[in-house]
Amino acid sequence: MQSINLHLKILIAVLVSLGVLITGYQIYFLDIPVTEDETDDIWSLDAKVEFRAVPGTPIKAQFFIPPLNQDYVSLNESFISNNYGVNINNQAGNRRVTWSSRRASGTQTLYYRLVLTQRYSEEQAKSAPPPAPQPVQLEGPEQVAADALINPIRQHSADIETFISETIRRVNDITDDNVKLLLAGGTSAMDKARVIELLLSNARIPLELVHTIRLENTDAQTPELWLRSYNGERWLYFHPETGQQGIPDNRLVWWTGSNPMLSLEGGRQASVTLTVSNSEMNALRLAKLTTQNSASALLEYSLYGLPLQAQRVYQVMIMIPVGVLVILILRNLIGMQTLGTFTPVLIALAFRETELGWGIALFTVITALGLSLRSYLEHLKLQMLPRLSIVLTFVVLVIAAISLFSHKLGLEKALSVSLFPMVILTMTIERLSITWEERGGAQSLKTALGTLVAATLAHLLMTIPELTYFVFTFPAVLLILVAFMLAMGRYRGYRLTELMRFKALTKS
Repeated sequence: MQSINLHLKILIAVLVSLGVLITGYQIYFLDIPVTEDETDDIWSLDAKVEFRAVPGTPIKAQFFIPPLNQDYVSLNESFISNNYGVNINNQAGNRRVTWSSRRASGTQTLYYRLVLTQRYSEEQAKSAPPPAPQPVQLEGPEQVAADALINPIRQHSADIETFISETIRRVNDITDDNVKLLLAGGTSAMDKARVIELLLSNARIPLELVHTIRLENTDAQTPELWLRSYNGERWLYFHPETGQQGIPDNRLVWWTGSNPMLSLEGGRQASVTLTVSNSEMNALRLAKLTTQNSASALLEYSLYGLPLQAQRVYQVMIMIPVGVLVILILRNLIGMQTLGTFTPVLIALAFRETELGWGIALFTVITALGLSLRSYLEHLKLQMLPRLSIVLTFVVLVIAAISLFSHKLGLEKALSVSLFPMVILTMTIERLSITWEERGGAQSLKTALGTLVAATLAHLLMTIPELTYFVFTFPAVLLILVAFMLAMGRYRGYRLTELMRFKALTKS
């Protein structure tokens, strides 16, 4: 007996652990939304390229577009242009689109759109660090100025991170004559980044220029320049003017390098307008869309991978264990008498077609008429099998009559009685008739009332939208339900109705 108890406890622990671990994995690692109305951010990046075409000259516009190896998932990428060829190529870790046309005239407008989300992004392979640069050869006063800056930087730094920070600080001190000489009159962020790159090359420290945009609602935005270097373990980001270390989370890398965002041949007066907009999408719909647009197996092996018609069927079926649990509690803990365990659940499923109010009314009327006919046939001294056959035939006629009269009266809800599972009604009347035969009419009516109450409670629980979504999305919770049912299977205590029944004994 002890070995059986130990085996049962281990089985319950295993089922609960599996249910919790699988559900936790879906929620925390696969990022599947816990509620159906949960939403996620969607970012739309729009780039508008305008220029005037030079008549009689072929046009070739090269435009950097964001790489897809970042912590975002691309939902849609589109290129909108009229009579232009579109070609995308990768070079030096960047992506570049080339619009080309043999001839054009007047003002030309090209559009690029990228829709991104971050929730369902997977671990991406990081770009390879750049090789150690060769020192830039300088001559005359430029070399003297560079040496004058590098020597104190070496003395005040201990590693790559502090070396870069110190270099940025000194280059931004435009009162220094050495800095003025190397800047050659320029004071923009790109000019300072060029000098910083020059000084770091003499220390053989790799540096990349990173052009980013902010993921926030803006009508017009200019790419922001950042610097990054690889310290052997991770990328270090620095702002070339403020010296801020660590790129903010709302920055998206658009391209790297010192080349301009747009290179144009055969046109003039070019301009680029960047617009970022934010919207929200249902998280579950977003998960499905992400799965369709990528190789992610996020929902591939879940019930959402089934055809829509099959999903609707399983959304009903997967709630049956929940209804069974309600009946189990009512019978084993409260002591309510019902027609078995599965019959109330089947009646609860039938209520989905008729709605609860009409379902209770139709169940009561048809069952009462069936039992009344059974009582009448008892006076004819018929055998049980012919008597039940007559009752079942009578049920079919009653259902047909109710459907006909409800249609004539315009009661469309009552028409759903035709969808009321006939097998469930006939089986219920048959079992109530047998109970009447064996235990009397009072016990039969008591059982019928308990069955109706249990079916009503099960229906109310099985039709909660939030619970239906959760069980359908995380079916592993049914393992926890099975563990609870196993634990209840060893319950030998008093039921609630029995405590009321034997109340007199406690008084004596």
